[in-house]
Amino acid sequence: MQYLLLIYANESESPKPPEDPAEMQKWMQPWMQYSENLKSAGVYLGGDALAPTATATTITALGNSEPVFTDGPFAETSEQLGGYYLIECKDLDEALAWGAKCPVVNYGKLEVRPIMTFG
Repeated sequence: MQYLLLIYANESESPKPPEDPAEMQKWMQPWMQYSENLKSAGVYLGGDALAPTATATTITALGNSEPVFTDGPFAETSEQLGGYYLIECKDLDEALAWGAKCPVVNYGKLEVRPIMTFG
C-alpha cells in the first residue's frame, strides 16, 4: 500500500538553511540520510521539498463561477506543508515506523496518509 508522508513545520520558526554551500550540505545531511534509508529499504517511491508558501497560488472556483487566483497557501495555519515523501509499505504500522524517523518530527509534524485505491 502507498502512503504519503506530509511534512509540516512553521516556516518562521523552522531551522533556516545556511547560505554557505558547505554548511548547506551539513544542514541537509539528516534529510539525505533519511531519504537514503527509505531507498535502501525499498519503500521510497518519490519525494521533494516545496518552495516557501509565499510562492504558492491558491485557485478557487465555487459553484460554476470563474476561477479566482489568490497569492499564498490555501489555509492560514501555524504550520505549513514543506514537502513530502511517497512510500510503499506492507501496512500502516510500517508506514508509521518510517514516518517516526523523519527529521521533521524534531521540530514540526508529519502526517501519514494512505493513498486511495480504486478497483
